Amino acid sequence: MNIGITGATGFIGRYVAAAARARGHRVVAFSRRPRADPAFDEVRSLADLRTADFTGLGALVHLAGEPILGLWTAAKKEAIRRSRVEWTGEMVGRLRETVGPPGVVVGASGMAFYGDQGDEELRESHAGGDGFLAGVCRGWEAAVGEAASFARVVSLRTPLVLGKGGGAAQPLRRVFQLGLGGRLGSGRQWTSWIHVEDLADLYVFACEEESLRGPVNATAPHPVTNREFTAIVARALHRPAWFPVPAAVLQLLPGGLAEVFLQSQRAVPAAAAAAGFRWRHPELNAVAREVFAGES
Repeated sequence: MNIGITGATGFIGRYVAAAARARGHRVVAFSRRPRADPAFDEVRSLADLRTADFTGLGALVHLAGEPILGLWTAAKKEAIRRSRVEWTGEMVGRLRETVGPPGVVVGASGMAFYGDQGDEELRESHAGGDGFLAGVCRGWEAAVGEAASFARVVSLRTPLVLGKGGGAAQPLRRVFQLGLGGRLGSGRQWTSWIHVEDLADLYVFACEEESLRGPVNATAPHPVTNREFTAIVARALHRPAWFPVPAAVLQLLPGGLAEVFLQSQRAVPAAAAAAGFRWRHPELNAVAREVFAGES
């Protein structure tokens, strides 16, 4: 199968490309600044959606979007929203115009869809929550869902992603190496997470598995509390976790950014498990040792 990937040159995109090629698929990367890259079989331009070439694809994995972390100014929040909701809608419109559009569209979404849900276990059927990111995720999924008129559509609700070479591991490492690691707020909020290799495998699995449709919690099967997460990372890095950050301090972050750190999402990967997906990295202790190996 020819699998197209937007955002292919990013941290997750490169892992998805490698996983797809390992499964025997041909990878077509889409980039705003296209150039030959041995990680991909072909690179096409995404500089102008009006002329983007989506022909010949069996599946499209849509990862492109403005990074969430950063100073949440009004302009930053609008860039996050537009890149995920409006741009995705425009992309689906272009796909609809394509002769022989892809039969599968797998879009990224976020665990923030659920908002703050305390200790409740969250399956894919759970209603969405409140907050800026929850609204973005609803719009994001609705935009990619417009492709259902010509394709099977899957939206992977992605949590904290751990892996070597990018994702959450790099900023976590810096914080703990400075001796500033600690729980956020009460530490009782639930943190869903996934190893980047499992996430990449799940994207490819979603392209291949005909029974998988709609929202999918793209998370490891064992979420932990923020207090547990902090302690596990501290042990892996041989660093203390002595500096808790009070919720009141996080609430001072501009633009409502505190929701990224304080919302509780205890997600269960019910749809992926029911479809037969198998995790290579289901336990956080082992993942932390692997991701932070040799770092102290």
